[in-house]
Amino acid sequence: MSLEKKWFYEEQAKTAVANFKKKNVNAQYVADRKEALSAVLDMLPEGATISRGDSVTLEQIGIIEKIRKSKKYKFIDPFARKEDGSYVLSTEDRFKAQREAFFADVFLTGTNAVTIDGKLVNVDALGNRVAAMIFGPQKVIVVTGANKIVKDVDEALKRVREIVAPLNARRHYQKHRFDWFADLPCVRTGKCADCNHEWRICRNTVIIEGTYARVKGRINLVLVGEELGI
Repeated sequence: MSLEKKWFYEEQAKTAVANFKKKNVNAQYVADRKEALSAVLDMLPEGATISRGDSVTLEQIGIIEKIRKSKKYKFIDPFARKEDGSYVLSTEDRFKAQREAFFADVFLTGTNAVTIDGKLVNVDALGNRVAAMIFGPQKVIVVTGANKIVKDVDEALKRVREIVAPLNARRHYQKHRFDWFADLPCVRTGKCADCNHEWRICRNTVIIEGTYARVKGRINLVLVGEELGI
């Protein structure tokens, strides 16, 4: 990454961090994925039950592999995959694990977009990720690259429609054996058609504008000065 881009990401992230802190979110900036991994590990109590949302970013910083190999935690992982990309768990067991996430001590996730004024913007298919971000787990840790910082909610939703959703749908189709995604317009063309396909993944749009005072600090945001995720 060029020095000027790294500087730009850092300045954007610092502004966002300051705004999130005003909204009862524990936010911090770290320079790279190595520092992000260390920051997340520091927030995991020994003996904690941990679950997670599906996230490319979490895989990239190495936290999923680290937790999976550790004996310090109980890990509920609905998204464990075989070498061919398919799920380890059956559909029924995966849904059960996703519901168990609501009772986890810690929920790890990425995010689709971060507004510079302090909002997390996410669009889900099933809704398990956004639901757990809102309520349930005692602590939520959100990790995201600074490339996902946008001006406002309108830009965030545009980012989801034009970048995140098409790439995510294509990722599941190509890497995770979601053959039933083949006919989704965004999978075929790379463009959002605001479709009404039965397998449309843009079903639940959630904007988190901070944390309620009673649970101040429940959401912890780690903004990384790298381009991570989708």
